[in-house]
Amino acid sequence: MSVHESTRRRLTDRQADTVRRLTEATVAEVRETGYDGLTVRNVARRAGVAAATAYTYFASKNHLLTEVFWRRLEGLPLTEGDAAQALKDVLLLVASEPELAAACTTAVLASDPDVQELRLRIGVDIHKRLVHALGREDPLILDGLEMAYSGALLQAGMGYMSYAEAAERLAEVARLLVR
Repeated sequence: MSVHESTRRRLTDRQADTVRRLTEATVAEVRETGYDGLTVRNVARRAGVAAATAYTYFASKNHLLTEVFWRRLEGLPLTEGDAAQALKDVLLLVASEPELAAACTTAVLASDPDVQELRLRIGVDIHKRLVHALGREDPLILDGLEMAYSGALLQAGMGYMSYAEAAERLAEVARLLVR
């Protein structure tokens, strides 16, 4: 999927610019209001588009937030030869922005069909990154790494530790699994 596509359809350059503005506005809005205060209407207002236009591209705030995470993941370079670092890089995508990290963690778990589609893409991408970093397809190790990633994300999302702490602990667990 390229930057000029959304979950729902292929986009023209003008439409892609609208989606970009909406995703950027989502980040700014969640910084101010957190997940609970985030609405598609307020994001649309901040992006300078009509709410109906925003809903043309995004079914819900969860869809918007998951798209933000997906776009950041797509822009992350592959990590060479180090599965622990690959997982750490993914976990740290939004770690420097606690409100965004918490919102994305909640959003990615939503049951919206568009979120489910993006969640599948995210999972496939993370799997691909791990295979690349490992240099091989090892189902048992990959399952363990993917489960460790999910657990670290959940622990940080529930506030048991920061995303940065979760990334460090995840890297340690990944090194153990890869040995």
